[in-house]
Amino acid sequence: MAAMVQEAPKVQDARRLPMPSRNPLPLSSAQEAQVRELYHARVRGFCAEEIKQFADCALGRTFTAPFACRAQNRVMNTCMIKHATPAEQDAAREEWFATRLQRQKDREAREERRKEQEKFHREWWGLPQEDREGEKGRDVVRRAERVGGFGVRSEDENQLSKDRHR
Repeated sequence: MAAMVQEAPKVQDARRLPMPSRNPLPLSSAQEAQVRELYHARVRGFCAEEIKQFADCALGRTFTAPFACRAQNRVMNTCMIKHATPAEQDAAREEWFATRLQRQKDREAREERRKEQEKFHREWWGLPQEDREGEKGRDVVRRAERVGGFGVRSEDENQLSKDRHR
């Protein structure tokens, strides 16, 4: 079966930055993992048809899949080996550098959303999270409305109310 050569998946045409230099820049392990994930996604994109054919063959099979679908497995592996080249790794790295503005905007949007939720939380509960564990938080709990109809514990008495002795 002849493998059709497909174009690599296109990234949205957002404003893209060029790669800083042709020499590989040292990236952190997390950044390298992101580049690797892009690389694998690109290779899977090239071989999507072959992967689908193998998956269709293996559907409903257990340990017999490697034997029954050997031809499709070989076609899929050949395609992936053909496209898993250092040039494709370089293209994935360039794509990673090109989309760093979009990732930065996404990070800023997530941070803005987190701040909005934190502000809502403070307004709703009336106390910052770190103050809840302190004296202020205990004071709010002491003054809280009681539920269940039992009397409030007297501060000067060390006697427990009916619901505190259980």
